[in-house]
Amino acid sequence: MSTGFDLRLAPTAAAVWAATLVGLLAGWLAAVVAAAFALLVVPLVWRASRSRAWARATLVVVLLAGVAAAGMAVRGQHAEHHPVRQAAHHGERVTARVTLTSAPIPLRGPSFGAQRAQDRALVRAVLETAEVAGRHVRSGGAVVLLVPTEQWRDLIAGQRVTVRGKAAPPRSGELTIAALQVFGAPTDVAAPPGWQRAAADLREGLRRTTADELSPAAAGLLPGLVVGDTSALPPEVAQDFETAGLTHLMAVSGANLAIVCGTVLLVLHLIGAGPVLSVLGSGAALIGFVVLAGPEPSVLRAAAMGAVTLLALVLGRRRSALPVLSASVIGLLLLLPELATSAGFALSVAATAGLVVLAPAWTAALRDRGVPIGVAEAIAVPLAAHVVTAPLVAALSGTVSLVAVPANLLAGPVVAPATVFGVLATVVAPLSGWLAGAFCWLAAPELEWLALVADCAAAVPGGSFEWLPGTAGGLLLALPVVVGLIVLRRKRFRVLAAVAVLVVVLVLVPVRSAVSGWPAPGWSMVACDVGQGDGLVLSTGRPEEAVVVDTGPDLERSAACLERLGVRRIPLAVLTHLHADHVSGLTGLLGRFSVGAVAVGPLREPAWAMREVVRDARTHRVPVVPMQAGQRASWPGLVLDVLAPDPELARAQTAEDANDASIVLLATTPAGRLLLTGDIELPAQGGLVASGLDLRADVLKVPHHGSRYTTPRFLNAVRPRTALISVGDGNSYGHPSPFVVDVLTRAGAEVLRTDQEGDIAILPGPNGPRHVSRGDPLRAVDR
Repeated sequence: MSTGFDLRLAPTAAAVWAATLVGLLAGWLAAVVAAAFALLVVPLVWRASRSRAWARATLVVVLLAGVAAAGMAVRGQHAEHHPVRQAAHHGERVTARVTLTSAPIPLRGPSFGAQRAQDRALVRAVLETAEVAGRHVRSGGAVVLLVPTEQWRDLIAGQRVTVRGKAAPPRSGELTIAALQVFGAPTDVAAPPGWQRAAADLREGLRRTTADELSPAAAGLLPGLVVGDTSALPPEVAQDFETAGLTHLMAVSGANLAIVCGTVLLVLHLIGAGPVLSVLGSGAALIGFVVLAGPEPSVLRAAAMGAVTLLALVLGRRRSALPVLSASVIGLLLLLPELATSAGFALSVAATAGLVVLAPAWTAALRDRGVPIGVAEAIAVPLAAHVVTAPLVAALSGTVSLVAVPANLLAGPVVAPATVFGVLATVVAPLSGWLAGAFCWLAAPELEWLALVADCAAAVPGGSFEWLPGTAGGLLLALPVVVGLIVLRRKRFRVLAAVAVLVVVLVLVPVRSAVSGWPAPGWSMVACDVGQGDGLVLSTGRPEEAVVVDTGPDLERSAACLERLGVRRIPLAVLTHLHADHVSGLTGLLGRFSVGAVAVGPLREPAWAMREVVRDARTHRVPVVPMQAGQRASWPGLVLDVLAPDPELARAQTAEDANDASIVLLATTPAGRLLLTGDIELPAQGGLVASGLDLRADVLKVPHHGSRYTTPRFLNAVRPRTALISVGDGNSYGHPSPFVVDVLTRAGAEVLRTDQEGDIAILPGPNGPRHVSRGDPLRAVDR
């Protein structure tokens, strides 16, 4: 039975991908073996190809796979034996002249201690010359630069600079020669090519115009839709998009290019342009968009995928779309072999395959059932893309989203007009600020709708659930997806599938939340599993209200914990000290909950963290209040006494003393006395013991994630029944210290760790506090 698609090039694309992976993951010697094997097989297949069709197809597969393997062998050998790579293995310092191939990209992700990820940026470059151990090297090759963001902020792709840094080996699976850790500003900075400067000016013009004309959420979204620039996107909005499965909208993808080129084709068709002019116009739009976004690998990948998408969805050439997609994969892998290990590349290929294989058929089926033209496409396109990429997303994230499909269905119709208006605003900004503002104003309703959809989808309880990560998890989800696509071709099975989906959404998800045992009724405190950081929640005795002590290292985990607990109001958020693993989640709370005030100690260091706390609080109109020893705050079910720090001592401290300047709280709750200690170390612990204060507590939040800098004298003064250690799984600090755990255990305390238990709730018990753990999201364990 014919499938209606030409699959002849698909095996060749798969073979080239596999050969490239061999070279990247197994090394250049393995690539040599693969190339030699292909060379031996070619004569055998050549003889058979004269009379058998299968042999001719096999010959193409073997030839191109051999070419890919040979290319990987040559490139891999060059990278492995490059003098700079050898210097990287020994951690030597290198002076290099490089040409930047990307602008500095601030690092994202959790920050720790006094450091924040955004202070460092990643820059990709091509090596021209280098000086290693007094020797000059003139040889090309890709390098990655880790640079200080502030000193490199204004550089763009195409500029030539001189850098000095420490060489380190690159990550596995790359042909990059080395990573250079640069701690200073570049020197001998050359001007970029004119077209790169023009493109950078256009992007800057778009950022300026959106900042002047749109709300913060919309101003951050529009550059993301147009050129993948999310630097101005509020963190809470970015988190909503990730939770809702809409992050792909803010990256340069084939969809962006298809929208732009499709619009150009439509306009040319309406004005009566012929086929040749239409093709030339759309090709010019494609090239212009690549120049505007920057000719980086991800953009080139998107250009190829966008061309395939246009072929299928705009020109209607369904049968030729798969060969073009396969040819694009082959060409891109031969040109940019690092794409073989790129999650973005795999997602692009899968999504494009879904668009050219599934979307046209589903669109036609919807039209046959009376769905209007346009609406059918708006439903079929995001649904097809999500279905085929779901296994990859599950493998990468370890979660399966139940809200991603409806969120994409609701967001899809406004993406195209918002993108088109954004591109127009970008193009006209240098000519007319008023006209650029008008285009931004036209895009504003669509952008606000996208933000609303993301916010509502992210707030759905049980909207996503945990899944087995990695290859095994992806294959586990791929099996039902493939089976479903096959069986749903019959009407009877489609009805059963619809019923099953309704059962899952309307019954199983609520029941799952209801029977999980979480949140534990009557909890007094919860230590949230926020990774390597602190995030504590104290019930005030009022419904849906709690005090928060520290917010963890990222935007999502502390907020998600509060949502699971049903908290809506936070009268007080206490930041024990200003290290990133205690304060970086504050923005996520301010954006989702009603917060009465943010309390900080007398030491306002590190200064960058204090600036960000004040900025974020001011944005949400939340006051920042001081907290120090001697203060008391009370609610119906909670009394907080501040035991430290002493303001006079804190004023004599510096940023290096931030741990010892932590706010220490004694919480009196229905579950007993809880001592919350931030990250205090030996000096502050000794000061508390010497102060004569009654430190006895039923529950101790162990200082500094159970670090070795904890004195047995302090632990003996507290004499806790239960010791909570908030710590990240597999952290690189060696927390918690076996010595500290042993001291607590020998003293009779039950030691609980968030890396082992998950969220931990403390509740009143007949003989003192008891606890309930949420280590397994499907089962709460009561002890």
